[in-house]
Amino acid sequence: MEEDCQIEFPAFPYKPYPIQMDFMKFLYKSLDKGGISMLESPTGTGKTLSIICSALQWLVDKKRQESIKGALGLNLQENLGNKSCLDNDIDNEPDWMRNFVPNKESDTHEKKKPKGKKKSGVRSKDTFSKKEKEETTRDLSNSGEEKGLEGNVNKREGKNVKGNVGIDEGDEEFLLEEYESGEESDGTLKRRNSGADVCLSSDEEEEDGLGDEEDGARLKIYFCSRTHSQLSQFIKELRKTTFSSELMVVCLGSRKNFCINEEVLKLGTSTLINERCLELQKNKKNEASKTMNLGAGKRVHRTKASCGCPMLRSRKVEKEFKNEIIQLEPLDIEDLVRIGRNLGTCPYYGSRRMVPTADLVILPYQSLLSKSSRESLGLSLKNSVIIIDEAHNLADTLISMYDAKITLSQLNLLQSHLGGYFQRFRNLLGPGNRRYIQTLMVLTQAFLRVLLPDGKLANHVDPLFESEEIEISLDSSMAINEFLFSLDIDNINLVKLLQYMKESNLTHKVCGYRDKVAVAQNGSSVEDVKATTCKEESAVSCFRALADMLISLTNNDGDGRILISRPRLTCRGQEGHIKYVMLTGEKMFSEIADQAQAVVLAGGTLQPIEETKERLFPSLLPDRLHFFSCSHIIPPENILPIVVKHGPSDQSFDFSYKLRSQPNMIEELGLLLCNIVTVVPEGVIVFFSSFDYEGKVYDSWKISGMLTRIMKKKRVFREPRKNTEVEAVLREYKETIDEVSTSNPTSCNGAILFAVVGGKISEGINFSDGTGRCIIMVGLPYPSPSDIELIERVKYIEGQNPKSCVYGKHRSGDVQTGFHILRSCKGRGKEYYENLCMKAVNQSIGRAIRHINDYAAILLVDMRYASDPATIGKLPQWIKSRLVPTTENYGQVHRLLHQFFKFHISKGSNQ
Repeated sequence: MEEDCQIEFPAFPYKPYPIQMDFMKFLYKSLDKGGISMLESPTGTGKTLSIICSALQWLVDKKRQESIKGALGLNLQENLGNKSCLDNDIDNEPDWMRNFVPNKESDTHEKKKPKGKKKSGVRSKDTFSKKEKEETTRDLSNSGEEKGLEGNVNKREGKNVKGNVGIDEGDEEFLLEEYESGEESDGTLKRRNSGADVCLSSDEEEEDGLGDEEDGARLKIYFCSRTHSQLSQFIKELRKTTFSSELMVVCLGSRKNFCINEEVLKLGTSTLINERCLELQKNKKNEASKTMNLGAGKRVHRTKASCGCPMLRSRKVEKEFKNEIIQLEPLDIEDLVRIGRNLGTCPYYGSRRMVPTADLVILPYQSLLSKSSRESLGLSLKNSVIIIDEAHNLADTLISMYDAKITLSQLNLLQSHLGGYFQRFRNLLGPGNRRYIQTLMVLTQAFLRVLLPDGKLANHVDPLFESEEIEISLDSSMAINEFLFSLDIDNINLVKLLQYMKESNLTHKVCGYRDKVAVAQNGSSVEDVKATTCKEESAVSCFRALADMLISLTNNDGDGRILISRPRLTCRGQEGHIKYVMLTGEKMFSEIADQAQAVVLAGGTLQPIEETKERLFPSLLPDRLHFFSCSHIIPPENILPIVVKHGPSDQSFDFSYKLRSQPNMIEELGLLLCNIVTVVPEGVIVFFSSFDYEGKVYDSWKISGMLTRIMKKKRVFREPRKNTEVEAVLREYKETIDEVSTSNPTSCNGAILFAVVGGKISEGINFSDGTGRCIIMVGLPYPSPSDIELIERVKYIEGQNPKSCVYGKHRSGDVQTGFHILRSCKGRGKEYYENLCMKAVNQSIGRAIRHINDYAAILLVDMRYASDPATIGKLPQWIKSRLVPTTENYGQVHRLLHQFFKFHISKGSNQ
């Protein structure tokens, strides 16, 4: 207790509540102990501010302690040196003892010297470790498809390709440089990799190398959350504290959110923006060539944009960007973009360069949890503190980042591009390049055969699909080894093939040549060709999809499953594809946790923690896991959670999959809302299980006139499917409620918002005060049992043998088969499925209470909430302790609501 009293948090801008003090002290001590901590605090309890004040106070104290230790160490060394001069007779010491220290320092200096040189340049990192390469038992030379190819490799340092007979003027820039495969050169290449993420100048490379060294030595905190809006909210809370002026803070984000190049932004999608950005970095190094030779005397001038991004023009402006940020308070993405626009320099790369000197790095999930993203950003997690907010679905979020997917159209484009390139240059390529390109063609052909059995074309229908009852494609699943053996590609060394794709610059050579061919055929400019390609399918993204799939196929056989979805003419929206689904996140999470000093998982609802532990860190010792959970700050009378079993006409509510679409169930729900809108003031949010079900209910109410009755009391809003349109709907919804609050109308008393569980509104939007006076949860939002990816995860967690299950032989959308598998699960698989549902419920109903004086009613509309104690047991403690678990009829629910709001309205008018 005395130790607790000594921990203070002077940066907290208000007088903290007792639960906030408990939270901050627990977090502070957990960071000292190290390991993994799970901190659960309901939304609206000041969780974000508590994390900031506790974690950053620990950081400041830790740096101060290290500084004191460093000063004491220097003084001690000086004292020991003086003492040794007075007390020791140096002349009597043997030579080896007198020379020991200086020799050691000299050796250390010599060892560090080459290390510094190595860091001065940008070096691509192998996707696979040396151990993984050694474990690969078969080589490309053993492939049955490669027999008859030339076996002699030209080991000279490189040919003069211009001297080759048969090459057109201008085509030499697309010819691959000689490549030695691993068996001849032990994996070393004749050329340097030119496909690095960023390669602007030698000065920047040197600065990045020095930055990496500094980054590894500097103690820092990484804070990540799911969305950019949540990161912006974190920065707003940070600005309330004194740490905003004491510590160096940098915010990272995606290129799409940071980019200020209007030509690049027009591409729209994140993938295309990333590709174009990287292409511009690469082109900047070759800006001496301002024209492209098309052959036959035709030459096309390249546009300014193709010679490098104008937003990365000079080191001087980049330094101005950095200096301005240092002088200001912590900035979010919008602030950084504004400064970048004003100065005319890229805020994406500008913020990245500040990471080495930062004390606090704020970034989205993908940037931290994905290994490739961490390497691209140059993040060093060694001895750092990692705080992951909104961690309730961390396991599923993490493994989804390692999924891979390649579509039928991508495979067709790859086959066309590789075939055209190989046909043009096959007589000019060395045997190494020929072998690898042919192997890639073999793989794409094998994948196409899986999607189009018996070699049928994309516009042909397989006999398996002739039944008119089938509405969507046939899905199947298999293990990695089963997939490789069935395609007869198990003898291909995927590790070396991936290394070739990464180091040979194949992607840009092939895509560049195909762009040139398209320009020559169409007579259009290079930029027009690129614009057309971006609207259709980017060849670069196709190569990346293929590489991701091949990386997935090098995983352990039991780590994931291959899902095959074959195309069908009657369902043009469902394109055929091959997808790898990762099933375990233990390895990926250990790569993060093993490096860090401490990892903190924070959220409003983290229980049951056993599931997260078993899926992410099952081998963690008990003394390395710390768990804390606190109650809510609001008084008991400020919340009214009720289980609603019956509607106004005494119809029982059962929104299970079989019954939820029945007309009487939809009508009874409409009657319930007609009554609710008369008694609940201001804003009501209704959560449905899916967009499809919400649409079905809305259309039914519109036809029956139920919607008109609801709109007499409240204006109706609906959550749009596109995330980009959500903000406008929410703004109008809040404006409607604000107008009602100020004008006190007699007829319309507010607004009602139809939202979807799992949508943007249920996850990251807060409805404080009048915007969320009542939250209605319609049914239990279990994930669809027709989702084959979900079923594979459930089977994996349950521990079933995948081969014993016949689900792979059933069509996607087969709900009954899904239910059969779920019913057969009695252990962890069943628990996981139920937890997915209840975590979604808890996230949705937690949107309303945002501060100590806030109040709201929560209606759980389904009789299963009352009949299943396990379901109620998964509700948060602060709701469960105040829940009205059962009522005799709807009349009792209506009376409770009337009394609740009458009390708070009168209480507010008396204050």
